[in-house]
Amino acid sequence: MTDYKIRSRSGDQGMTHPEAMTGRKLITVASGKGGVGKTWFAITLSHALAQAGRKVLLFDGDLGLANIDIQLGLNPSHDLSEAVLGTRKFEDVVTRSPDTGFDIVAGRSGSARMANVRHDQISLLRHGLLAAGQVYDHVVLDLGAGVDRSIRSLAANTGPTMVVTTEEPTAITDAYALIKLLHADRPGGDFRVVVNMCKGRAEGERTFSKLSTACENFLKVKPRLAGIILRDPNVGDTIRRQTPMLKRHPLSQASNDVARIARDLIAAN
Repeated sequence: MTDYKIRSRSGDQGMTHPEAMTGRKLITVASGKGGVGKTWFAITLSHALAQAGRKVLLFDGDLGLANIDIQLGLNPSHDLSEAVLGTRKFEDVVTRSPDTGFDIVAGRSGSARMANVRHDQISLLRHGLLAAGQVYDHVVLDLGAGVDRSIRSLAANTGPTMVVTTEEPTAITDAYALIKLLHADRPGGDFRVVVNMCKGRAEGERTFSKLSTACENFLKVKPRLAGIILRDPNVGDTIRRQTPMLKRHPLSQASNDVARIARDLIAAN
């Protein structure tokens, strides 16, 4: 397989051996179902890490239904499909998000080719992600919702997997199913739960307890609580206006909750 040299938009030159990357740099954000705020969380987490002085790449891994660029109000000149099809190198589809200070690899929404990528193409994407870890402090991988094989293949890394759920019973059930499959693919993985859109801290802790108990009893897996994000009307406002949360409402409750999760990730590195 061809080695990539990943170059960020800030001009730093990468190395050519992705296996040298420490697994802690690759942060996977996943969910068992849509509608739990996964992509919003991935964007806001990346922004919080960048504000803390970290060099961050956000990769839109929602193959075929990508929307990170839409939420950020961007119109990238190049996207992931070009790297998959081999018309451009991975580093050439990296775009700087000027309002956030981090880089993104945008996906291609509504693309049948991207929704049905081959195994060798998935391997190529994973290779690019690992190589990017030599240039960036953190590579945040926003996976598509669900348990599709291609999604699980991208998630096969040694870094933390942030599983986003809500208090809804169906969201908890789907989060459990996702952890079950990812654990089968990667026993001993670092699974962390983000409970989003909570009415209160107590409700978030109860939600985590339900999911954690099921994982411990049936999977012998003990996920960690990454954080609880309280319900915040400002979130909907930022999505509608295609503006980053930490720019439009930096002092809001949800912004503070995500910033706390980012600080914990940095402290653990």
